[in-house]
Amino acid sequence: MMLQQVPEFVQVGLKNMRLLSEGERIEARSLTGGVSSDIWKVDLIGAEGTRSFCIKRALAQLKVAADWQAPVERGHFEILWLKEAFSIRPQNILEIVGEDRQSGSFAMEYLPAEDYSSWKQLLAGGRVDREVAREIASAIAAIHAQTAGDSRIACTFATDDMFMSLRPDPYFLTAAKRNPKLAPVLHELVDRLMQTKLALVHGDLSPKNILVGPSGPFIVDAETAWYGDPAFDLAFCLNHLLLKCLWCPVARDDFLDAFTVFRDSYAESVCWEPVAELERRAVSLLYAMMLARVDGKSPVEYLNCEAEKSLVRAFASEGLLAPEDGLAAVRDRWQRVLLG
Repeated sequence: MMLQQVPEFVQVGLKNMRLLSEGERIEARSLTGGVSSDIWKVDLIGAEGTRSFCIKRALAQLKVAADWQAPVERGHFEILWLKEAFSIRPQNILEIVGEDRQSGSFAMEYLPAEDYSSWKQLLAGGRVDREVAREIASAIAAIHAQTAGDSRIACTFATDDMFMSLRPDPYFLTAAKRNPKLAPVLHELVDRLMQTKLALVHGDLSPKNILVGPSGPFIVDAETAWYGDPAFDLAFCLNHLLLKCLWCPVARDDFLDAFTVFRDSYAESVCWEPVAELERRAVSLLYAMMLARVDGKSPVEYLNCEAEKSLVRAFASEGLLAPEDGLAAVRDRWQRVLLG
């Protein structure tokens, strides 16, 4: 990566976070991969060596084709989520080293790109590691379990308006407008989702937000942090494992196996409600997410073929109208559809 001009928000943030020492030189490179933030790798170079950080700032207009505005205050709640999650599962969460409310930025430890890849990159190449699926499921379930019923955390993360603007509205309500026959079901699903207050939710548990390397997997990008329904995180990640069967067909069986491993590992830590009850909500959320990644404001970029979009749309529509009771049944039906 070529060096770039250091943006003002990075310079201001480093100064206000007191991370820049006298005599140090700043080198910065923009990092790609997300649509909602400016993310920079910053090297502070001085006489005693180089210190590296990741500096992040939320954007008001997300980098998608559709008009998608979101409050920049979400960056502060991402920091709060990372701190709470770090206290529960430090082996899977990056440490925050500073926050600057003036520039809307924060700094966290940097994982070297030569050692760490996003889980999405690995999955795209058909490299499906069951242990990564197991550990991420265990980590997010532990965070849900430790925060379930916690009134302090519920008050801190009462981010309903922010969450609505980032998830139910652009995903489910946009899909409802494009699929009028499913609109009543999707509106009912959103109402139920927003009324379910059980645990601290990440809200964007996507493979692109999981970094995998020598120290294991790390969960990042918690801009959609919200106290609500933990079934959302479960369904969000499982959705990606199903859709990637179309992206990398040669690894289809491995994706389906990872789906089962993730689901089973997560279920082992569910202590705040019966697993069957949580899975019933997760099933309908999973179908809604599949539809949203075709007909929402943020469609997955790898489904370019209209035949594949139609297949996903038909599968999700049928499931929304007649959902199964458990996630294993969704997986099995998807497998049958893929086999033709």
